[in-house]
Amino acid sequence: MVDLARVVITGVGLAAPNGDNLSQFRESLLAGRSGVEWFETRYMPQVPAGVCHFDQYRYQTKKAARRGTRAGSISIYCANEAIKDAGMDIANARRDRMGVFIGITEHGNVETENEVYNLGKYNNDIRFWTHHHNPRTVANNPAGEVTLNMNITGPHLCLGAACAAGNLGIIYGTQMLRLGEVDVAIAGGVSESIHTFGIFASFKAQGALATHDDPTKASRPFDKDRNGIVVAEGGCLYTLERLDDALRRGAKIYGEIAGYAYNSDATDFVLPNPQRQAECMKLAIERAKMTPDDIDIVSSHGTGTNQGDQYECMAIQEVFGGHKAAGVNNTKSYIGHAMGAAGALELAGNLPSFDDGLIHPTINIDNLDPECQIDNLVIGFPKKVEKVDVILNNSFGMLGVNSALIVKRFVN
Repeated sequence: MVDLARVVITGVGLAAPNGDNLSQFRESLLAGRSGVEWFETRYMPQVPAGVCHFDQYRYQTKKAARRGTRAGSISIYCANEAIKDAGMDIANARRDRMGVFIGITEHGNVETENEVYNLGKYNNDIRFWTHHHNPRTVANNPAGEVTLNMNITGPHLCLGAACAAGNLGIIYGTQMLRLGEVDVAIAGGVSESIHTFGIFASFKAQGALATHDDPTKASRPFDKDRNGIVVAEGGCLYTLERLDDALRRGAKIYGEIAGYAYNSDATDFVLPNPQRQAECMKLAIERAKMTPDDIDIVSSHGTGTNQGDQYECMAIQEVFGGHKAAGVNNTKSYIGHAMGAAGALELAGNLPSFDDGLIHPTINIDNLDPECQIDNLVIGFPKKVEKVDVILNNSFGMLGVNSALIVKRFVN
């Protein structure tokens, strides 16, 4: 009898500002290497941003890339890398039993802004509006581009969950496997956010866009001198399988999905609610049949905004204060905020801890905010621990969407 409940990670494909695969990404995190650089956007001076430099044409033609989107290109790269990393022979796989589930923060802004800008050069004559606009801007575009590229005929969709979307993509893929709807789920999150000037302009209008003379130091969650968000692009997609299937084909296993939760603040458009965040973490731990003492790494969401960081620290301290020494770290300090890809990338950066026992640090904390004093925050240098068995990955978003995902070391 097939065990539908146990779902494992067998492949990781990612594009991050400081690495084009998990090995490079992990090396950068342990070395304290930022991927933030100066970036040109419309109507504004240069801004710090997390920019990816993966080989866009490794898995798609230039013609396909021109017709598609940047988010689609990132998704295609990550999906192919994830399947390759899983050692899966996709040419002989049941592609009607594969699903693609990708979390996004938003989609279509880049293409719409570009078209409106270009149309202005032609006196707003709509004859110059591209006929590719509709398929580029539908919400399922990134996942759909993957299915076209890889000839996957099973279900595909994108999940809009603001900056919690990367976690939600993994959660949805897990649920589809447990329901028996698919046998392989390509799941995670992507973002093309830096290619829309609107996101920079909006954060600036809110007083939440990070500035610094050195772009590599602009993203500084929990630091007293933080002044906002560094916007980043990127993606991370996982190959998820039911345990029985993974064992049957002798796949390597990165970890097992142990528990998850997501809820809503119902409080404010932008400001988070620490009580709801704490409730989300507690529920994920309860569903994993664990206690806070079982968690070895808490991957924080911390974006570098004043209240956002303080409120998350309140939530973390409520859940983990007084418990075993869980190490808390942050990945946005290296790459900025990759929006829909954030949760998926941040989980990936911590997965190798199961093997090497190292907790990657948070960088750019020169003066810790007293309001962000939480137990066991790892700062500056990797922390070596005896063993890492469980990771809790926080990912929160606007309109009060919260998610917590727990991955544990695989033990048969």
